[in-house]
Amino acid sequence: MAAPLTSQSATEDGPLYAPRKKIYPQAVKGRFRTLKWTLLGITLGIYYLLPFVRWDRGPHAPDQAVLVDFPGRRFYFFFIEIWPQEVYFLTGLLVLAALVLFLMNAVAGRIWCGYLCPQTVWTDLFYAVERWVEGDRRERMRQDSQKLTLDIVSRKILKHGIWLVIAWWTGGAWVLYFADAPTLVKELATLQAPAIAYTWIGILTFTTYVLAGHMREQVCTYMCPWPRIQAALTDEHALNVTYRYDRGEPRGSMKKNEALRREGLPAGDCVDCFQCVNVCPTGVDIRQGLQLDCIQCGLCIDACDSVMTKLGRPTGLIGYDTDLNVRARIEGKSESRKFVRPRTVFYAVAIAAVGLIMIGALAFRDTMGLSVIHDRNPIFVRLSDGSIRNAYTIRVSNKHLAPRHYTLSVEGLPARLEAIGTEAGSENTANFSVGPDQTFEARVLLTASDHVSSATIVTFVLTDAESGEMVRVSDNFRGP
Repeated sequence: MAAPLTSQSATEDGPLYAPRKKIYPQAVKGRFRTLKWTLLGITLGIYYLLPFVRWDRGPHAPDQAVLVDFPGRRFYFFFIEIWPQEVYFLTGLLVLAALVLFLMNAVAGRIWCGYLCPQTVWTDLFYAVERWVEGDRRERMRQDSQKLTLDIVSRKILKHGIWLVIAWWTGGAWVLYFADAPTLVKELATLQAPAIAYTWIGILTFTTYVLAGHMREQVCTYMCPWPRIQAALTDEHALNVTYRYDRGEPRGSMKKNEALRREGLPAGDCVDCFQCVNVCPTGVDIRQGLQLDCIQCGLCIDACDSVMTKLGRPTGLIGYDTDLNVRARIEGKSESRKFVRPRTVFYAVAIAAVGLIMIGALAFRDTMGLSVIHDRNPIFVRLSDGSIRNAYTIRVSNKHLAPRHYTLSVEGLPARLEAIGTEAGSENTANFSVGPDQTFEARVLLTASDHVSSATIVTFVLTDAESGEMVRVSDNFRGP
């Protein structure tokens, strides 16, 4: 039986945990870097500018295109208006987001992490500021290895100052989604905004500055659960950033490999330049295979393609590929890429189904509500003329931000309708108005002849006098 591991044996074998090494990603140019810059500009542009986009909804509604209106109990997204009781739409959006993420993972691994994740986007922006102020990889490493000088200190102060401005505006942009943006900006500038706004700006400024400026790759490696979850949701056909070792090995210097080729001996295209490692934002050596730290950003592809071009070798030594294809090439078989397979079809069908359900729910939802409660004691009353009377309590809700006029009638039973506290109507109807975003409650009396059965279904019909929209609710009319 093996002896238990002791602190002494752990010390002799080396430390259990290696100390963290600071990562200095090098700047790189290429198609994937260009794609990342493009997506960064689009996503940050949407985030920072969307609160200022206007959308006309009429005289009684706010004109901000995207707004979470807590006082008005509304969420607005352009022409869509969500009410508090429709929280199931939020559930549907979360389900859709999860399914889209699963589909992206099934097609090409962690492309969300590499291109669209907020942590990646803001970290890229902070890296750009760092390179602009302090220089590229070698300059930053040299400065950190030297003693502090006035030039180095001034550069670091400038860098952190710009980081704090970006983080502050990030927090400020977030609170603009919860109030009228131009008004809130003016109040913030004149120190007249609510305290809660300054509080949340402070919290989000701190978290953005720490996560994007200091923790960086640690968030992806240690804090984020997605790298661990996605491994269970992928398969061997999903594309990942892959070192094509069938072509790159055995690796060696350019001169050594050229000599081996002249002698007819095996020689790979990899020249051990470590450019793929130097540009990686998480410090991964992709040549060691797929790893938890790799966010699939494709920057190592750009770096390797640049080196291969300079050496006169074909590009694509690192690319989006699968281990199945690598092994197939080694065995002399043809490659295959299966984008359409049961997993991706299931996700696509599920996304379409959830989307259609949500669209249908939005298209056919009612903008007014009616509830009917029958009196329990007494269930019915016999009047002096022998007729039967039932009493109900109705509640009408107006979900519009404008007053509406309604007519209440009853179907299924020849009965006289009387609604206490409403405007005068005909013998079988009642008229009343409900204010914007309000409810109205009234007591309704139905009177029928004594020939009614012990339990007759009656239907209350609520009609909008202007639009003609109708809501029907059925209940029982009780008799002897």
